[in-house]
Amino acid sequence: MNQPQTNTSLFGRLRFVLVDTSHPGNIGAVARAMKTMGFSQLVLVNPRFPDALQQEEAIAFASGAQDVLAAAKVVDTIEEALLGCNFAAALSARLREYSPPVMTPRTLASALYGDVTLNAALVFGSERYGLPNQIIEKCNVLINIPANPDYSSLNLAQAVQILAYEARQAQGGDNVAQSVIGFQGDPASMAQIDGMYAHLEEALVAVEFLDPTNPKKLMSRLRRLFSRTQLETEEVNIVRGIARHVLAKVTKLSK
Repeated sequence: MNQPQTNTSLFGRLRFVLVDTSHPGNIGAVARAMKTMGFSQLVLVNPRFPDALQQEEAIAFASGAQDVLAAAKVVDTIEEALLGCNFAAALSARLREYSPPVMTPRTLASALYGDVTLNAALVFGSERYGLPNQIIEKCNVLINIPANPDYSSLNLAQAVQILAYEARQAQGGDNVAQSVIGFQGDPASMAQIDGMYAHLEEALVAVEFLDPTNPKKLMSRLRRLFSRTQLETEEVNIVRGIARHVLAKVTKLSK
C-alpha cells in the first residue's frame, strides 16, 4: 500500500477509505459495491471492531466479494490510509465553511480518469457522524452527491456505489485524456503536503504572523487556498524552501 500504483486505469489507481466505520455489515456491503464496479482497494481506519473484516455480518453482506475483504487493510490513522496517494477526495453530505473545492461524483471521476498520474483515495466517514473537519481539510476536494435537499442522507454502501459507478463510467466511456501543454511535474503526495503545512505554520509563528495561542482559522484558510490546485512535488519544495529561509533569517536576527 505504500507504493503508488503503476496501473494507469482507474481500477488500479483508486482506493476506497472508510473512517471509523461502526457496522461490519456496512463494510461487507461496501466490498460488494466496489467489486460490482471492478474496484478492489479497501482500507479501514480505526473501525469500531478490530476484527471487523472477519465479522460474520461483514462476510454475509459482502455476498461474493469476500476477496475484497480478505485483501483489505486496517490502519490506525488517516495518514497511514493515504500512504502512496497524491490525491484525496472526502465525501460529505454537509458542506463545510473551510472545505476544499466542492465537486460532484461525475466531475471527480472525469478528472481522475483524465490524469493518469493521480493515485487517488475516496474517503468516507462514520455512519454516525461523518467525517471530522480535520480529515476533510487534508483532502483536495469535497464530494457532495446531489440529492433530495429534504432528505439527503445516504447509506455508506450506497454512497460508495455511486462513486464507484461514476468512476467505472469514466474509465469505460468515450472520455479523452486532456492533452498536456508545457511542463507538468509529479503530483505531491498527501504526506509531502502535510509536511509543507507543518513547515509553513512553523515559519508563520516565527515571524509572528500566526499566534499559536489564538490561531483562529488561518491554517484552515491556507489549506483551502492550496487545495484549489493540484500541488506538484516541486511546488511543495518551493514553499518549504521559503519556510526554511524565513526560519533561518529569524534565527540569525535573534542572535
